[in-house]
Amino acid sequence: MKNNTDQVIQLDFSEEMKNSYRDYAMSVIIARALPDVRDGLKPVQRRILYSMMELGLDPAKPHRKSARIVGDTMGKYHPHGDSSIYDALVHMAEDFALRVPLVDGHGNFGSIDGDSAAAMRYTEARLSAGAMALLGDMEKGLVHFDPNFDNSEKEPSVLPAKIPNLLINGTTGIAVGMATNIPPHNPDEVIDGVIAYIDNPNITIQKLMTYIPAPDFPTGGTIVNQAELAAIYETGEGKIRIRANHKIENGDNGRKNIVITEIPYTVAGNKTKLVEGLVSLMKDKVFDEIFDVRDESSKEGIRIVIEVKKDRDLDNLLNGLYKKTPMEDTYSVNLLAIKDQQPVIFNLKSMIGEFVDFQAELYTKEYEYLLDKTIKRQEIVEGLIKATNVIDLIIEILRGSSSIKQAKDCLINGNTEGIRFKSKKSEQSASKLNFTERQAEAILAMQLSKLIGLEIIKLHDENDSLAASIEEYKKILGDQKELFKVIKAQLREYKKKFHTPRRTKLENAAAAEYVEEVKVEDIYVLIDRFGYTKSIDAASYSRASEDNLKEFVHMIPMKSTDKLCVFSAEGNMFQVKAENIPRVKVKDKGTLIHNLCKLEKETVILYVSFEELFESQLLFVTRNGFIKQVSGAEFETNRSQINATKLEEGDAVVSIRLLTASDVLFGILKVILLTEKGLSLGFPLSQVPEMKKTGRGVKAITLEKEDTICFAAALDPNTETFEYEDKVLNAKKVRNRKRGDKGQRAQL
Repeated sequence: MKNNTDQVIQLDFSEEMKNSYRDYAMSVIIARALPDVRDGLKPVQRRILYSMMELGLDPAKPHRKSARIVGDTMGKYHPHGDSSIYDALVHMAEDFALRVPLVDGHGNFGSIDGDSAAAMRYTEARLSAGAMALLGDMEKGLVHFDPNFDNSEKEPSVLPAKIPNLLINGTTGIAVGMATNIPPHNPDEVIDGVIAYIDNPNITIQKLMTYIPAPDFPTGGTIVNQAELAAIYETGEGKIRIRANHKIENGDNGRKNIVITEIPYTVAGNKTKLVEGLVSLMKDKVFDEIFDVRDESSKEGIRIVIEVKKDRDLDNLLNGLYKKTPMEDTYSVNLLAIKDQQPVIFNLKSMIGEFVDFQAELYTKEYEYLLDKTIKRQEIVEGLIKATNVIDLIIEILRGSSSIKQAKDCLINGNTEGIRFKSKKSEQSASKLNFTERQAEAILAMQLSKLIGLEIIKLHDENDSLAASIEEYKKILGDQKELFKVIKAQLREYKKKFHTPRRTKLENAAAAEYVEEVKVEDIYVLIDRFGYTKSIDAASYSRASEDNLKEFVHMIPMKSTDKLCVFSAEGNMFQVKAENIPRVKVKDKGTLIHNLCKLEKETVILYVSFEELFESQLLFVTRNGFIKQVSGAEFETNRSQINATKLEEGDAVVSIRLLTASDVLFGILKVILLTEKGLSLGFPLSQVPEMKKTGRGVKAITLEKEDTICFAAALDPNTETFEYEDKVLNAKKVRNRKRGDKGQRAQL
């Protein structure tokens, strides 16, 4: 068998993974997800626009099927799937996403509500005027062309954008390990800012912001943290808070209506979700002030009506809506774009600077192209003028030549060999001809109609015009100030063409603070022996019969704003908000307490409302004989679960007794302890120290080996008897001793 060992390539797996992932990441960053800082386009957008230009879909031409555009783009330049290409095409047609749409869509291209576009076979598209500002003068060789993915076509590496598209339309994209999020801006303001930069390249960002004060979103709204924009434009990163715009109208039956007229840019393309969220909050009574929500939007604009109940605080409700709904949202700015095949975070000034440098390069190439073309045309015109002065000789040369090549050679080099002339004088004159090759070709292609006097005058006029143009082009190319004059003049033309007023308002507003309107009422929490828990209002409790209530082991009165505190033998305390305890009828089953507060398998020792707990002292007694008092205020917390006491390994809480302030103050209560082996001990409550909840406690009784405490109580000294496990014990015969002494036999 042939040995193929020499054909095996050995690779380090980790090194191969690292290299492959790096290549993949750079491919996504450079060739997929991030825009070029010069034209503001991602590769897929650039390829779509270029394909549409090749198809001749300028704004004056009829729309063409989107499927044809997608097919051309995918087949020639972007082999990454038709859905991604069509999504990019649709996005470039959305007037609620872009300040200057680049595609003129015909058909269903989706809506601000969140409706998706129709399939590409049903929609049509063509280039918009905005796209032409990016694609113009492609024939002048202004940009470099690269081979496509299979070397069968050439595609532009960047479009010759004559408007600052990246700032005007913004963009968003997620690459590997980085993302870009550039907000759209007002075209007038951006162009004014670019012109200001051209006039003074040392302009500060603060000065630039007098021209470009803030992003200008297509959906309007209000930026409410204007003071933070300077830092965002300085660093290229930050967060913008956008609020919906609204107005207050009078509604029916004395109610007021909050009418949303503009939504945050972050909700654009998802307005229906905003409305559904408002309706859900109303139904769930998160905002009890809302009577009704309806969407009355139309082609005229956004109109979402929030009908508010009578005599409610509108400002407070608005603050709540800003806080809990997308009526106020955050736009995270990250001015990241590609420069020289590298991702770079720009600030406002550096981004404008890159655009201005690109314009200088484009216009220089354009005027070099125009100068070369004009010089070549002038050469031809001068040749035609010269030819009209010796037209008889030229005709004689043509008639006497046996081929065009022979005649052309004579016109250029004066070679008369083989040409039949009428006279020697004509031959001598022909030998002195020295037209250029370009002039000779133009003369040979010249029509006889050019010999009319009026046409000859036109040639002289054209020659004068060409000479003036050449002088102008040289002046522009020889002086940067003249070049920038041309750039500024063109930018002002685009400003007129794409003029739109600012839509997004600016202000500084504090973060929304909502004071929830809470209805406080008396309720009872009912818990049966299995732990099923429910709440009923006080009125229902008063109407309930004894038969209906006798099954409940615990009936805890509390406020609807209070919390139920649950203490376990394992030394933990759990909290459940009263509002989270199901409000049902007396006969309904309720919900297991374990499901309300994650008790799992712990044993409950005490149920108490937090209001009562806060005003009380707690007497803790553990199985191993430790005892302490703890203030109820120690258990004030926002957490749903905390440690209520410290326990040794193998120990557990046996008893937790609530003590009033007077019980503790006068200290007349008697603590009685019982053990499993029938011993009892009594001592005054005053002997029990108050400790923190994190303390273990002090020794309450000296226990015999393998004996444990099974019961503890704090009783009035005059109490005759007490009951424990259906047994009546004589409290009088439990003699007072010091805390920590050995117990006596309990008396039945």
